[in-house]
Amino acid sequence: MTINAIEVAALSDMGCVRTNNEDNFGYDPTHQLYVVCDGMGGMAAGEVASSIACSTVISTFAAQPLETPIEIRLSLAIRAANKAVCEAGEYEGQKGMGTTLVAAAYDGSKLLIGNVGDSRAYMLQGGNAMQLTLDHSYVNELVRSGQVKIEDVPNLDLEGFASTITRAIGASREVEPDFFFIDLKDGDTVLLASDGLTRYCNAPRIAELVDPLQLETSCQKLIDEAKSLGGADNVTCLLLRYNA
Repeated sequence: MTINAIEVAALSDMGCVRTNNEDNFGYDPTHQLYVVCDGMGGMAAGEVASSIACSTVISTFAAQPLETPIEIRLSLAIRAANKAVCEAGEYEGQKGMGTTLVAAAYDGSKLLIGNVGDSRAYMLQGGNAMQLTLDHSYVNELVRSGQVKIEDVPNLDLEGFASTITRAIGASREVEPDFFFIDLKDGDTVLLASDGLTRYCNAPRIAELVDPLQLETSCQKLIDEAKSLGGADNVTCLLLRYNA
C-alpha cells in the first residue's frame, strides 16, 4: 500500500511454538503513524494488552492538533496507551499484562521513532541495516549504567535474564519512552519488528533478506527465517519505504 510518500507492508505469524499470537500491528496512513506491539501476560492477556496499546496510540495520535509538534503528539499517544493498558489490567484475568511498543511517525522528510521495551526499529539504507532503538532490557541497562562493557555482553552468565525487559506499556502508571529523530532520503526503508524476529536475525541478515522494492515478500522472508531457526515466539514485521 502507498499513501502519500510512504509504502507499507506488514505480516504477523504465531511462530513454531506458540498456540496464540500476542503480537499486534497497526497503522494510520492518513496521519502516517505505524506501530508494532508484543504483548505479555497470562492466558490471552498479552493479546489484549497489545491490541489496546496499538489502537490507543493510533487514535490518540490522530486526535492531536496537526500543529502540535510530532514528538509531543507521539509522547501523549504512548502515555495514553500506557494508561489504557494499566486500567484494563485491573480486571480479573488481565492482571500483570503489558506490552512492548515501537512506533514510527513521519513528518515530511523526518522520521520519529518511539519505543518502550525490546521491539525494535531498523533503518535500511544503501544495502545495510542499522538498529535505531535501544532495547529496554536487563542487559542493556547494565550497559547504560556502565556496569558492563558492551563488548563483554556475550560472555555474561545471563541465564534467566537474557530476555528480561525493564520497561513495558502497562507495567506501571508512568512510562518513559525513548525517542529518535531521523532525516530521510528517497528509498530509505524502516523495519519495525517484535523480538520474535530479532532474536534470530541480526542487522546484516536483515539487510540480506529485505528488498526495498518488494516489501510484502520481504516481510514473509523475515518470518520464514525466524521460523526456520526455531520460531519460539510470535513474529511480526512491518516494513516502510519512504519515497521522496
